[in-house]
Amino acid sequence: MSGIVFLRTRQFETVRTFYLERVGMVVWLEQPGIAILRHGNLLVGFQRHDEQDLDGLLTFFYDSREEVDAMHARLADIATSTPREHPTYGIYTFFAVDPEGRRIEFQYFLHAVPAIEDR
Repeated sequence: MSGIVFLRTRQFETVRTFYLERVGMVVWLEQPGIAILRHGNLLVGFQRHDEQDLDGLLTFFYDSREEVDAMHARLADIATSTPREHPTYGIYTFFAVDPEGRRIEFQYFLHAVPAIEDR
């Protein structure tokens, strides 16, 4: 079983392009006014709408600190923090915002996590 998180967006093309070109997601499926993008096992659908969903947090995780650092360098202009360890959660992470102001996180787990198929 799988799932998709859907978010409404007023800036459909801008948001779609941002997640494809800057974050590195890929198109999983497109329908009229909808782009479902994939990053590993994460599916996020963006729907063209006259309202936008800005609550919540999209978290992308990676296999190494170096990948998190590379994403920080790539997104330095929109980062709201620098990469750092959070001992309470056992993660290395930083935060940023997308073109509409959604909070996004990029992290690496400092401990073993269960394997996810098709990652």
